[in-house]
Amino acid sequence: MAEQIPLTDTAIAPDISDLDHCVEIAPDLAYKKNLLVNVAFHGLPGQPGWVLIDAGLPGSADAIFRAAAERFGENIPPAAIVLTHGHFDHVGALAELAAEWETPIYAHRLEHPFLNGARAFPPPRTDVGGGLMSRAAALFPRRPINVARWLALLSEHAEVPFMPGWRAIHTPGHTPGHVALWRESDRTLLAGDAFITTRQESAYAVLTQKPEMHGPPRYYTPDWDAARESVRKLAALEPELVVTGHGPAMQGPEMRDALRQLAADFDRIARPPRY
Repeated sequence: MAEQIPLTDTAIAPDISDLDHCVEIAPDLAYKKNLLVNVAFHGLPGQPGWVLIDAGLPGSADAIFRAAAERFGENIPPAAIVLTHGHFDHVGALAELAAEWETPIYAHRLEHPFLNGARAFPPPRTDVGGGLMSRAAALFPRRPINVARWLALLSEHAEVPFMPGWRAIHTPGHTPGHVALWRESDRTLLAGDAFITTRQESAYAVLTQKPEMHGPPRYYTPDWDAARESVRKLAALEPELVVTGHGPAMQGPEMRDALRQLAADFDRIARPPRY
């Protein structure tokens, strides 16, 4: 079983009883829990030109539409959808959202084969991590989706489109083209699943959102050497505020200490035995 790094007063947790509403964590940044995964919204409330980061679970399009309308107004589509990676729980509503909004979808070039119908992700490892979520992972969708009509390249060498001051950082390991999004000006990090703030292998932890620092979900991470280097790269940024793909947003010194600890002792804390 993966070790945990518990945290106390660093969480900015959503109200899990109300899945339609966002939690604002900066004037131009909010996120919401979509059952077991987070989606984020970048942009000032009531203003056009906003960006959706990740696209939730299958069947979640209506909840995302409602949350977007509440924050930005009815019939104000995003300028773009930006993906941290292409796993089913981050792209489940993607095709429906893009078709309704007719908006470009930006992803790292190494993630494109999983988004244009060319390639499926490898099967999950249901024998690692323990917990119901790990055992159920064999049932998760793996087939590639095809959103090639809207797909665009997310560059590591330029600002993230429609997100001034943000850049994409290639953080492979969990998937080949996984990225985190970083804003230097206020040291805000959208980490995707490079590291997460709940024990995603446990259905109970997913439900309660007890704040802990963890590596990427064990059952869906094929390259642990790359995952370790990605966590070290992000820890070196010394973020002030982090939003991860799973678990509550976190901020402050205790969060940074936990992230440093995860980076320094990644193989013992996060990596499954035998991998």
